[in-house]
Amino acid sequence: MLSRRTLLAGSAVVALGGSRRPALAQPWPNRFVKLIVPFPPGGGTDAVGRVVSTRLAEIWGQQIIIENRGGAGSNIGAEAAARSEPDGYTMFFAALPFAINRFIYASLPYDCFTDFAPVSLLCTFPNVMVVPNSSPAKTVAEFIAHAKESKGRINFASSGIGTSPHLCGELFKRMANIEMTHVPYRGAGPALTDVMAGRVEMMFNTIGALLTQVRAGQIRGLAVSSIERVETAAELPTVAESGVPGFDVSAWYALLVPARTPPEIVRKMNADVRTALDDTNVKKKLNDLGVVVKGSTPEEFSRMLRAEADKWGPVIKSAGIAAQ
Repeated sequence: MLSRRTLLAGSAVVALGGSRRPALAQPWPNRFVKLIVPFPPGGGTDAVGRVVSTRLAEIWGQQIIIENRGGAGSNIGAEAAARSEPDGYTMFFAALPFAINRFIYASLPYDCFTDFAPVSLLCTFPNVMVVPNSSPAKTVAEFIAHAKESKGRINFASSGIGTSPHLCGELFKRMANIEMTHVPYRGAGPALTDVMAGRVEMMFNTIGALLTQVRAGQIRGLAVSSIERVETAAELPTVAESGVPGFDVSAWYALLVPARTPPEIVRKMNADVRTALDDTNVKKKLNDLGVVVKGSTPEEFSRMLRAEADKWGPVIKSAGIAAQ
């Protein structure tokens, strides 16, 4: 068994504010809590996890160790979390792939419904639809018309197969009744470079990743993918109001724990997570990252998780999306 010192040396630690509470004053948690983030350190997912974890560490009076376990579309981290002891000392930081990998991979070593207990939805974040400045389309309706005139010669970029931007493009293609060819890249950076250069006609990606370039005039923003306009990008209409009624795509982050974690611990986690999300400083930091703070009960997030699977399963099957 690894010593506490070894664990701390091998993982990122969210520092505490103030002194640690006595163990007897609070049966749980009475030691550090581990948060498994199934993506590499340094990205937007990791940043959101650290903002929330820092506030939870203060509320609990315990350190939160962030363990980044990236790879296999978040499956490596999810498997590690599913196999952890259901004692409240391991949490899992989930994103959209958690709900849809069952349709993309031939088999998974875990089940997102039966091997986990939901704690809370944390936040959502829409994508922005952008085109090169050289594009003839200045609105979503004009892009759809251009795509229909081009008869299948339109390409759209994404940050990778099965990502939220990829699925967003596939759903847009389906609902707008147009033909487009998906061009996957290894990350949003290379994809954005080719869109800006006009080598690819369109892409969806997160507000945090694209809004700066849109406002700097380097690319043209057409719309946001959520059903409602976004406060941080109020100048952009929604895809739904711009020619594709009912279009609604928002990626999300949430917290879960291994199944069979005691219900009283899950309830306390949920209450404390919602307290953390209500913190003014936390809200500002998360808004600055381009996400919309939400929060939920465990039951609400459980229903949302199933709804996401039901929504994306047919899209993934129709598009023939599979892990490569």
